[in-house]
Amino acid sequence: MTTSVRDDLLAAGLFVFDRVGFEAATVAAIRARARASNGSFFHVFGSKKELAGALFLEVLRHYHAAVLAALDPMPSAGQGIDRLIRAHLDWVVSSRREARYLFEISRSEWGEDVRDAQRAQNARLAEGIERWRAPLVAGGELLPMTPVMFVSQLIGPAQIFCRAFLSGRDRTDPRSEADTLVVCANRALRPPDRIHKL
Repeated sequence: MTTSVRDDLLAAGLFVFDRVGFEAATVAAIRARARASNGSFFHVFGSKKELAGALFLEVLRHYHAAVLAALDPMPSAGQGIDRLIRAHLDWVVSSRREARYLFEISRSEWGEDVRDAQRAQNARLAEGIERWRAPLVAGGELLPMTPVMFVSQLIGPAQIFCRAFLSGRDRTDPRSEADTLVVCANRALRPPDRIHKL
């Protein structure tokens, strides 16, 4: 089975899940969208749930790649905070369907099958951020805190705007709040005497 059939099924799954949600989505609708036979579908994926898990990992990989790209080349503390927040906002807006799937549609009850792979991907993201962050903490440019606290202070506020945007509750482009989010993140993550230094 070619990679393109798998890719076509994943793209079709994303489209169908985005339109009707996971529960209402059917293998028949996904196959029709992908123009794939029943045999082709079940040769690649054992079930709708398996496709949904594979799609989750694929979208998560794309999101992590966009975030880590913001740290290349390695930025200063202020530049990194700015780039990471803007990378998150840009990805959500430019990949709206994928972002909605990742943050709104995916469900933990069918995600158990991909939990180990998800943990491995999350660990790679954390390692990439930590390679940038740890020397800056050691040099006093970033406040010491756990990696989880750091990411929650960095991305958490932006995620509130993004969720409202993705759900349709607020049609405002979340990137319009980027400058304020960056200022707030700097206050939360950097010593006061270092904030005005890039």
